[in-house]
Amino acid sequence: MKIWLGDSTGGGLVHEEDASVSVLDHGFTVGDGVFETMKAVGGQAFALTRHLARLTRSARGLGLPDPDLGLVREACAEVLGANPLDGVGRLRVTYTGGVAPLGSDRGAAPATLVVALGAAATRPPTTAVVTVPWTRNENAPTTGLKTTSYADNVVMIARATRQGASEALFANTAGLLCEGTGSNVFVGIGGRLLTPRTESGCLAGITRALVLEWTGAEEADLPFAALGEADEVFLTSSLRDVQPVHRVDARELPAPGPLTRAAAEAFATRSGADIDP
Repeated sequence: MKIWLGDSTGGGLVHEEDASVSVLDHGFTVGDGVFETMKAVGGQAFALTRHLARLTRSARGLGLPDPDLGLVREACAEVLGANPLDGVGRLRVTYTGGVAPLGSDRGAAPATLVVALGAAATRPPTTAVVTVPWTRNENAPTTGLKTTSYADNVVMIARATRQGASEALFANTAGLLCEGTGSNVFVGIGGRLLTPRTESGCLAGITRALVLEWTGAEEADLPFAALGEADEVFLTSSLRDVQPVHRVDARELPAPGPLTRAAAEAFATRSGADIDP
């Protein structure tokens, strides 16, 4: 496997075993970095333009310099060309604060840029989720940014795995439904397809945005208890696309329900017709 490794000024492909980042990189020492994960199919990244726009928004939110999107595009193309994959791949762009003194202050080094590709596991047709007692702080300075500070998510997904689920869903500090550790959540209630507003603290997911555009889904303030009342539930993410949920905690649900089936069909049709919608 070849990885693109460099910084905001340039870089190139290196073999995986030769790819290394300084132990003083701010992304390693304090989680000062942002990233994007894209679905790669047939040597192309899906929704690349949208993902790169969010990478810039996240970088600005952390106070990092804007990434050179032309350079990032070139790096993605080089990695995809050098690592042909059968099936679906996971393309990840990581952009960090670069080498810095130990502590929270940044140094003067350029931002680190890494682009890597790996095979994606086959997605089951439906999945189970659990709810967890921890909350997202919708007022935190990093809310809505796709940062590399994922320790909370690691803890939550570990609990979900122990309970036979693939995702953990949680509320924000106001008790409203927020998101999953790596996904957005949609619920069908009384014939309406709803998803939490970004003001809840959830990430503005790329697949989420496309589902909102391509279906009749609506954003809403949803109490966390809505998960126990929903007629159907599904998750969205770059690698899940639209994935029906057949169980929330101990509660079984139809999977897919009619709203989920329609959303999945719309997403498959529209995304299949345009690799960069």
